[in-house]
Amino acid sequence: MFENLSERLDRSFKLLKGEGRITEINVAETLKDVRKALLDADVNYKVAKQFTDTVKEKALGQNVLSAVKPGQLMVKIVHDELAQLMGGTATDINLTGSPAVILMSGLQGSGKTTFSGKLANLLKTKKGKKPLLVAGDVYRPAAIEQLHILGDQIGVPVYSEPENKNPVLIAQNAIKEAKLKGNDLVIVDTAGRLAIDEQMMKEIAAVKDAIHPDEILFVVDAMTGQDAVNTAKEFNERLNFDGVVLTKLDGDTRGGAALSIRTVVNKPIKFVGTGEKMDALDVFHPERMADRILGMGDIVSLVERAQEQYDEQEAKRLQKKIAKNQFDFNDFIAQIHQIKKMGNLKELASMIPGIGKAMKDIDIDDNAFKNIEAIIYSMTPKERSNPAVLNGSRRQRIASGSGTSVQEVNKLIKQFEETRKMMKMLTTAKPGSKKMPSFKR
Repeated sequence: MFENLSERLDRSFKLLKGEGRITEINVAETLKDVRKALLDADVNYKVAKQFTDTVKEKALGQNVLSAVKPGQLMVKIVHDELAQLMGGTATDINLTGSPAVILMSGLQGSGKTTFSGKLANLLKTKKGKKPLLVAGDVYRPAAIEQLHILGDQIGVPVYSEPENKNPVLIAQNAIKEAKLKGNDLVIVDTAGRLAIDEQMMKEIAAVKDAIHPDEILFVVDAMTGQDAVNTAKEFNERLNFDGVVLTKLDGDTRGGAALSIRTVVNKPIKFVGTGEKMDALDVFHPERMADRILGMGDIVSLVERAQEQYDEQEAKRLQKKIAKNQFDFNDFIAQIHQIKKMGNLKELASMIPGIGKAMKDIDIDDNAFKNIEAIIYSMTPKERSNPAVLNGSRRQRIASGSGTSVQEVNKLIKQFEETRKMMKMLTTAKPGSKKMPSFKR
């Protein structure tokens, strides 16, 4: 996401490199290129013009410190304005009701049903909520079935009335059910259409009037670009929704919707979908997104994801095993699973400052660990817990069982042994001791 925009903006800032100071001429040249980059990313024309005008106004007349180059100052100004354009700060979801009721809106295919499941999972695991999902799409039987499947995956109950074609009654009955069963959160999925029509708008407005939701979220496919902004505008005029959800932000999208939608409808972007898995949902942080657009990474989000997978007791247990040189393939595979839970590998790499640009043309396969896992799972429990027994015949058997070569098995075992030695040295050595590995050239 935003790769093309990042590249174009980077080229724009290079126009100021070598310049001793910011002038009206070099700022105009730079911002002309910035505006083109924004338009190519499918940002609304008025938004792009307003953005560059604001940046120009702030850039001109700035005193450039001797330690700060004009290009660096321009990056700072553009960064701050990008963050402001997308809302400035993250906005919380309203969960004050008893139960709290969240109503979904959006076109068919925008990802409402999947997002409903993801949101229920997020609020259950991170906020301790007891959600009830409501299948309110009375026109697509597949949507009801899909919501039940998602509910089973995340352990959240789903309320549905397959024979009832009245979405207002279904929503009202679901809220009664939630009160009876002790659910403190109700998420109502609704029907969508391929395009906005009067019947659809009247129907969702009737649901809104009947259940008085605490929060109305408009779900939009980020890949639809400028159409997403126009659709959001029409929905907002009828529903006055509280926030926007951008789905499929991990896809081949130019990102213009994320940069335009906040300004056009004056409603915050609250969540972004970053993948197909049920935990691939992030709270939207404008400043962090601005960092990523400008190639600065997003180390805060990366640390947060790592902390979510971090188990203090497990870490202490592992440290003791490493100190005793007992770290084995069971521990190794457990660490791989923790990394995979953090999300898409290329997205994780892009969060590290400076890495995103370097890896823009490199395809990181999410199945990168597949062969390693196959090799480890082809070992017996004894072999996984005691790698020292892995002789030639065992390695041959493991290669056959995992569909790999003996060379690949040997390579993994060698890398494992080297990793184990290094981990033991780092765990047991005191700073400054002779045991401490030296990294001097």
